[in-house]
Amino acid sequence: MNDRPLKLFHLSDIHFGLEDRSALAWVERCIEREKPDALAITGDLTMRARHREFDAACAWIQALDIPVTVEVGNHDIPYANLYQRFFDPYRRFNRIEHLVEAELGLPRLAVIPLKTTTRAQWQRFPWSNGWVTKKALEETLAAIDAQPEGTRILVAAHHPLTERRERDNKLLTINGTRTMEALAGRKVCAILSGHIHDPFDLVAETKAGPLRMIGAGTLSQRIRSTPPSFNEIVIEGDDIRVIARNLEDVASRDMMICDVPENALPPRDPEEPVAPVGKVPEVDPPVS
Repeated sequence: MNDRPLKLFHLSDIHFGLEDRSALAWVERCIEREKPDALAITGDLTMRARHREFDAACAWIQALDIPVTVEVGNHDIPYANLYQRFFDPYRRFNRIEHLVEAELGLPRLAVIPLKTTTRAQWQRFPWSNGWVTKKALEETLAAIDAQPEGTRILVAAHHPLTERRERDNKLLTINGTRTMEALAGRKVCAILSGHIHDPFDLVAETKAGPLRMIGAGTLSQRIRSTPPSFNEIVIEGDDIRVIARNLEDVASRDMMICDVPENALPPRDPEEPVAPVGKVPEVDPPVS
């Protein structure tokens, strides 16, 4: 029984407040029909961290009959209420507090959280990019080291860990390189993330060896270059298969971007990665 294939659904960037309701209804049907072993949501449940958005997000998640872990995204920390942002940033998650940054234990597999969202960054504004603090990395590594020998490890975070954009060395996720090296050294199977709104399945080379990076697309109206989607991840032994599932039945290979872009905005620069399906909005998506 412990050697049976495991199915994990990986969702991200639902952005309640600007969610795609038809896509969410489809995901509900998929969960009800297929009964995956667990669900990982890698951040940005909301659009502007408003109370009504969190109410809708929490109600949707609570209605799912499945083990869930939820990461916090940069859109999930209040911008307008600075007191709450700095002193009680997770307050609006209270209805699903037990799911936030929760470890998932499955047969010979653990999903371990990694916090990449911070309240502020002195290096830059508006604080939307990733930062793996020393404390966050230590907590994740300690959780990995506490697992029984032979446990396969997936790490869940909101931001991809790419630290510098290759073409111009622009800073993306602070301490990303060190974090990827530490995870590769622990033989982590893959790190799951979101933030970009396009799916990807890439391998980063580190000084400690390769690290697989799996990104989920969006289930919101804010698409980048692919239609709304989620990842189906099947783990069988040491093999991990990723399918970017979508309502338009686009082949998974045509959904995947070949590099990690800076953000979720539609690509306007010829050097920015675009998925083969090329579903790029003519104008930037709405921000409300």
